[in-house]
Amino acid sequence: MQDKILVSACLMGHAVRYDGRAKPLLHPAIDRWRAEGRLVTICPEMSAGMPVPRPPAEIAGAATGEEVLAGTARVVELTGGDVTAEFLQAAENAVALARQTGCRYALLIDGSPSCGSDFIYDGSFSGRKQAGDGVTAAALKAAGIEVFSDGEIERLVELVSE
Repeated sequence: MQDKILVSACLMGHAVRYDGRAKPLLHPAIDRWRAEGRLVTICPEMSAGMPVPRPPAEIAGAATGEEVLAGTARVVELTGGDVTAEFLQAAENAVALARQTGCRYALLIDGSPSCGSDFIYDGSFSGRKQAGDGVTAAALKAAGIEVFSDGEIERLVELVSE
């Protein structure tokens, strides 16, 4: 059986990002995996009922997704709204979908407070990046799913069985 890969919907060309845009990842492996039926697409935020477009959100106080999952940090919008509950639901939905469909891997857009895995923003809405996981990436890792950012696709290509 071929390994399945959970993938951020924005990387697949869906206009689901907070700003109403997509961020398509163009790579031959994506085309091959799509043709092989290996890709399982999700926008965690949309799965939790968040609209498109929506205000930008970041994890407050230079915290990480792990801290949000532990209940010690929050996800806030630029407008001041607390969207922690939505991001926790988004993470739960992504883990449930990955389990239901047998995904061993996840390929997620970096920088997102949900999907970031190499970096996220520090919560100041100033564009400052920090190492860390978003809420969904942290939840997937905790569930035993290997998470890769869009910048790590070559590493994922090496791992995925043919």
